[in-house]
Amino acid sequence: MLLSDLVSRLDTLLQPGGFRDYAPNGLQVEGRGEVRRIVTGVTASQALIDAAIADGADALLVHHGYFWKGEDARVVGIKQARLKALLTHDISLIAYHLPLDAHAELGNNAGLGRALGLEADGQTGEQNLLWHGRNADGATLAGFGARIGQVLGRTPLLIGEADRPLRRLAWCTGGAQSYFQEAIALGVDAFVTGEASEYCCHLARESGVAFIAAGHHATERFGAQALAGWLHGQDGLNARYVDIDNPV
Repeated sequence: MLLSDLVSRLDTLLQPGGFRDYAPNGLQVEGRGEVRRIVTGVTASQALIDAAIADGADALLVHHGYFWKGEDARVVGIKQARLKALLTHDISLIAYHLPLDAHAELGNNAGLGRALGLEADGQTGEQNLLWHGRNADGATLAGFGARIGQVLGRTPLLIGEADRPLRRLAWCTGGAQSYFQEAIALGVDAFVTGEASEYCCHLARESGVAFIAAGHHATERFGAQALAGWLHGQDGLNARYVDIDNPV
């Protein structure tokens, strides 16, 4: 498949033009013009680049790419090493940030909700990134935390009453702790995201709404995994997800 056709197909799927994002979505580093092997992952770290090189990949498709707003624009140090590796091996870097969080079927929020047994009712908040829905079995905070540990392979941070039944939840993967107050306003029993800030503890205690931090990386693996499955086999493409462990 031509690189231009691959990017066009992904743009059609993920509709990046509808988002106000913190980094460019789509093609970030141009490599060889034809793509047969793709590695997907959460973050374009050096370790993931090395895995793509070892796999003989033509393109690397990630959730967290490069060129974030406010970062140092100079190509030095770690940035230089990463870009040099991609360019030396003629590997394209393709990244989708908020579009991959939001996609109704392949996105991170959709995947996390399905994995945790949540029945989504809708999306709200900034750019509709805050999802909300029902926890069908009404498990307690402690029981739901145990489920997260089994599904994500990571023990979550739980702030709230352990024996409180969780019937309605809101969630947003990654670093979405700033959405906690919006989640509280929805009248949910708990909010699930990836990371916690200091103020989240006080909001949880004072509102009675449980706060769950399940890991930024752990909650955002779903989109890259789903994209690998969606791409694999299309026009002869070979696509696979590579997980680079990250405790955060």
